[in-house]
Amino acid sequence: MNLTNKEILLKANAAITAEKYEDFLAYCTDDTVWTFVGDTILDGKNAVRAYMSTTYVEPPKFAVEYLIAEGDFVTAVGEISMKDKSGKMVHYKYCDVWRFKDGKMAELKAFVIEA
Repeated sequence: MNLTNKEILLKANAAITAEKYEDFLAYCTDDTVWTFVGDTILDGKNAVRAYMSTTYVEPPKFAVEYLIAEGDFVTAVGEISMKDKSGKMVHYKYCDVWRFKDGKMAELKAFVIEA
């Protein structure tokens, strides 16, 4: 079954909220690059794996307001809530721009601010 890029992103995000991080990573290319604009760049699937293991104290909660697909790109706008290392719930607004390659997530540019 061929999924659209939008459907792939929705399935990948569902894996994150279900705490199935390896299932999520299966939707990423090995050389995926995540850029948190103004903050951090994660280079490769192992860097993303390490980030998830330290940042996701528990699975984040997403509320997607807009999901827009065009060609190899999917843009998601919404809110995300997750616990920090002290256990405090922190709420963010985000705009994620995903680039897909051969049906996998190859690049993320994430614009994230605390709400």
